[in-house]
Amino acid sequence: EDKMAELKNRFPPGVDYSIVYNTAPFIQESINEVYKTLFDAVLLVAFVVLLFLQNWRSAIIPLFAVPVAIVGTFVLMKAANFSLNNLTLFGLVLAIGIVVDDAIVVVEAVEHHMEHGKSPREATILAMSQVSGPVVAVALVLTAVFVPCAFITGITGQFFRQFALTIAVSTLISAFNSLTLSPALSALLLRSHHGTKGGGWDKVILWIGFLLIGAGLGYRLLSTALAPWVEQVLGHFTRNPTYEQASLAAGLAGLVIGLIAGMIVGTPWALRAVNVGFERATGGYARAVGGLLRVSVLVLVVYGGLLFMTYWSFTETPSGFIPEQDKGYLLVNVQLPDAASVGRTQRIMERLEQIALKDKGVDHTVAIAGQSLLLNATAPNFGAMYVMLKGFHERMRPELSGPAIADRLQSQFQNEIQEGIINVFGAPPVEGLGTAGGIKIVVEDRGATGLENLQGTADRIVQEGNTDPRLTGVFTSFRANTPWLFLNIDRTQAKTMGVSMTDVFDTLQVYLGSLYVNDFNKFGRTWQVNVQGDAQFRKQIDDLKQLKIRNNQPPPNNMVPLGTLATAQYVNGPVMVVRYNMYPAAAINANAGPGVSSGQAITELEQVVQPQLAPSMRPEWTELALLQLQTGNTALIVFVLAVVLVFLVLAAQYESWSLPLAVILVVPMCLLCSIVGVTIGRMDINIFTQIGFVVLVGLACKNAILIVEYAKAQREAGVPRFEATLEACKLRLRPIIMTSFAFILGVVPLVIATGAGAEMRQTLGTAVFSGMLGVTLFGIFLTPVFFYVIQWITDRRGRGRTAPEAVPAETPTDAATAVTAKPH
Repeated sequence: EDKMAELKNRFPPGVDYSIVYNTAPFIQESINEVYKTLFDAVLLVAFVVLLFLQNWRSAIIPLFAVPVAIVGTFVLMKAANFSLNNLTLFGLVLAIGIVVDDAIVVVEAVEHHMEHGKSPREATILAMSQVSGPVVAVALVLTAVFVPCAFITGITGQFFRQFALTIAVSTLISAFNSLTLSPALSALLLRSHHGTKGGGWDKVILWIGFLLIGAGLGYRLLSTALAPWVEQVLGHFTRNPTYEQASLAAGLAGLVIGLIAGMIVGTPWALRAVNVGFERATGGYARAVGGLLRVSVLVLVVYGGLLFMTYWSFTETPSGFIPEQDKGYLLVNVQLPDAASVGRTQRIMERLEQIALKDKGVDHTVAIAGQSLLLNATAPNFGAMYVMLKGFHERMRPELSGPAIADRLQSQFQNEIQEGIINVFGAPPVEGLGTAGGIKIVVEDRGATGLENLQGTADRIVQEGNTDPRLTGVFTSFRANTPWLFLNIDRTQAKTMGVSMTDVFDTLQVYLGSLYVNDFNKFGRTWQVNVQGDAQFRKQIDDLKQLKIRNNQPPPNNMVPLGTLATAQYVNGPVMVVRYNMYPAAAINANAGPGVSSGQAITELEQVVQPQLAPSMRPEWTELALLQLQTGNTALIVFVLAVVLVFLVLAAQYESWSLPLAVILVVPMCLLCSIVGVTIGRMDINIFTQIGFVVLVGLACKNAILIVEYAKAQREAGVPRFEATLEACKLRLRPIIMTSFAFILGVVPLVIATGAGAEMRQTLGTAVFSGMLGVTLFGIFLTPVFFYVIQWITDRRGRGRTAPEAVPAETPTDAATAVTAKPH
C-alpha cells in the first residue's frame, strides 16, 4: 500500500488506483486482536493475584514473571525463526496464566511462613525448601507434555509445533524465574506481618491497584458487550449512530462500572469477606475430602463411570479440522447454462454486483465473467465474484458477520436470479489449502465408461445431496454435454490447394480471437497493437466460410475461402476434462448444514456418494477434507504420548512407579470437562480443541502435583496416611485455587473473543477454559483419594518401608473409619 501511494504521485492526470483484493488486513487485524487479548489476560491475572494475596508487594512478584517470561520467549522464538503469528501469540496468551503459577506458589508459601512469625528472609528460605520440588516437577511435566508436539508432521504439525514450543519455552523460563528471581524479590520486597510501619500506604496502593485494574477490565470487556444496547439507546437521541460511537460510549460506561467495582473490591471489609469466605470454604472442603476418603472405594467406582463418559463423549462429539473463519471477503461461483455467451454471463455478474452492494456489510465487489473459481478454468458460461466486506470494526454486530452475509446473499441470489447456479462460499480457512470453504470430493472414472456416465453419476449425487438437510450447496461444475462448434478441416483438400495448416490456424486466431502484433510509443505511453475481426463479421457459422486464406502456390497467390476446406457443425462435449490420479474425474463441492461439523458433513456426503457409484468408479477426497481425514487420530496419539511422558518424568522425580498414578489419573477429567464445554458452545473437536487437550494434560497434573508432593513429604515425616492426605489438601487448596483461577480468567478473553480470527480464539479458549475449570473441581477431590488408595496399596505391599500407621487399617474404608473420631 505504501508503495502504491508513492507511485500514485507519478500517475498521469485522471489516473487513480484502488486495491480490490487484499488479505493483509485480516492478518493484521487478527494479530491486533490477539494483542488485545494478551493485555486483557494480564489484567485478569493481576486481579486474581491481588484478590488472593491482598498485598501489592506480594502481588507484584508474580506479575514480574510475565514480562521476564515473555521477553525470554521472544528471544528463543527469534533463534528458532518463529514469527509473531496467531499460533505463537495464542501460546503466549495461555502462557500468561501459566508463568505466574510458579511464582504464586513461591509467594504464597512465603506468606504462609511469615504469618507464623518468620522474617521475610527466613520465610523465603523455608518456603523454597518446600516448594522447589513441586516447581521443578511442574516445569518438567509441562515441558514433557509438549515434546511429542514437536515431532508431528504435516499440516497438523505446523499448527501444533509453534504453539507448543512457545508454551514450553515460557514454562521453563518461568520455572527458572521462580527458583531465582521470585525468592530474591520475596526477601527484598515483603514486609513482616508484625510491627511493620507503612501499612496504611500499602492498603492505599492496593486499593489503587484494584481501581486501575477494574477500570481497565471494565473498559476492555464491557465496550464490546454493551455496544449493541448502547447503540439502541443512542438511536433515540442521534440519527444513525455508528457502531464505533456506541462502542466508545459503552467503553466509557464500562470504565465507570469498573472503577466502582474496583473501589468496592479494594475496601478492607470486602477483602475480609473474601478471606472469611475462603476460610469457611477450606473447612468445608477438608470435611468433604475426609468423607470421600472414608468411601474411597465408592469414589473409584464413580471415577470408572466418569471414564466411560469421557470415552463416550469423545466418540459422539462432532469432529472438525480448522474452524471456518470470517476473513473479510466472500467468493461467489456462477455457472450459467451450457454454451451461454460471455455477454450473457457479464450481464448476470452485473446484476449480482448490484444485489451484493446493497448489503450493509459489503464494501465493494470484483466480478469476472468467463472464469471459474472452483475449477480454475475459463468458459463463457462461468463467472466468479469476490465480495469484499467492510472492515471488522464496522461489522461487530452478528448480522454483519461473514457467514451471516453469505447466507443472506445466497438467499437473495437464488430468489432474484434464476438463469444459473450461484453459490456463495467463505474463504478457505488456510490460504492455499483449497479454493473455497466447505468440503470437496472427486469421483474418478477408473473403468473408462465415458464422460456421459460420469456426468450422470455426478448429477445424481448432487440431486441426492441437496435433499439431505445436513448438507447445503451441493453442486458440480463438471459438464460433459456442452454444445461446441466443431470445425472439420479437410487436410487433403488443403494440401491439394496449397494451403498450409499453420495459415489456417493463424487465420482463425486472427479473425475469431485476436493476435498480438507489436507495440508503439505515443503520448509518453506504450500502446499494444492487436488484430481481430470485427464482431459483426464473426457472429454466424456462415461467417466462417467467408474467411480467406492465401495459398502457397506460385504467383499470383490466390485467396482460398475457408468454406472450400472445412465444414462446421454443432457437437456436444465437456467444457474441460479434469483428471485426478490420472483418471477422468468430476469434482463435487458441498457445505456443512447449520449446526453440522465438517467431520459429520464428510461422513454424510460419503454416504450420499457411495450408492450412486458404478463398480468402476471410485470416490477420492481432496483439499481440506483430505487433510482432515489424513490427520485422523494424530491428536489422540499425541495426547497418549504426553500422558506417558508425564508418567515417566514423575516416576523419575519420585523414584516410584506407583505415586505418579495419583497425579495422572485425574487427566481424563480434563478431557471430559473440555468436551462438555465444547458441546455447550456448539463447537466441534477440531485442531485447536485438540491443542487445548494437550495443554490441559500438563495443567491437570500441575494441581495434582501440589497435593501429592506435600502429602508425600508428610508421609516421609511419619505422618499417618489419612492425616497426611488431609493436611496436604488444606494447605495446598489456596495455591491451587489461585493458580487455577489465574489461568482460567486469563483465557476468558479467548472465550469471548470478537473480531478477526475470533473463531480460532473462541474454540481454543472454550476448550481450555471448560477443561481447566472442570479438572480443578475434580482434581481437588479425586487426587486425595488416588493418593490415599495408592499409599494403602504401597503400604500393603511393603509395610517395612513405610511409616507405621496410627490406626489398624486393612482397607481404605477401615482406615478412614478408624480415625473418624479424631479432630481435623
